[in-house]
Amino acid sequence: MAAADTPSASTLRRRDLCSRGIRLARKMRSDVADLLDIYVSSSPPAPRGCCRRDGGTGPSCGTKRCRRLGLGVSAVERQGLDASVSVAAVEGVPAAAAEHWSEQTGTQRLLDNLAAYRAFRALLAQMLEEQREQLGDADAALGRALAAVLLQVSAFAYHLEELLELESRGPPGDDGDGPPAPPPLSLFEQKLRGLGVLRELAQWAVRSVRDLRQLARPGPGPSSAPGMAEGQ
Repeated sequence: MAAADTPSASTLRRRDLCSRGIRLARKMRSDVADLLDIYVSSSPPAPRGCCRRDGGTGPSCGTKRCRRLGLGVSAVERQGLDASVSVAAVEGVPAAAAEHWSEQTGTQRLLDNLAAYRAFRALLAQMLEEQREQLGDADAALGRALAAVLLQVSAFAYHLEELLELESRGPPGDDGDGPPAPPPLSLFEQKLRGLGVLRELAQWAVRSVRDLRQLARPGPGPSSAPGMAEGQ
């Protein structure tokens, strides 16, 4: 009877991987919150010799060149960003909120998570490249924070692949293309897009904790839909 109640090796392994994944997701959520603070407060440089803030002689001039770069009168000081600014959904990133969440199977949860984090991996790499092109070493803290979160996202994606292997379902192939490339964007538009990416990543970190908790349960049991503001 005791032997029948003893969890199998695969069950113990799943629980261990889920526990580690939950810790990774929580750490990632915390680091993304810190990154959001840095990201909102940073701003790309104005054109040399144009606006006063970059060594030019004029005020926030609002010329066509400035506006093309996203540095119009209302955007020069902080790029028009604050913690409450509204941004559109980012194309290519699955939304963390899911209908019928409680009805999903463990494999469906893992596949949804993996698709999302693969997309985030490509998006964050693009953001890091843009940041280096725009600011170089001028904002080293932002570059380090972006690179650190990118590493965490990559590690979490590999962790999800390991869980899928354990479920006797190998991870789907990664074509490496990521989300579709966005059309040419001004610096301000790039900034808004990046803000949307980081916000959705924070939501996914919360959902991942919920999904892994559900997967670690010994039986199907009842579950409730995740409140995205909870689970940290």
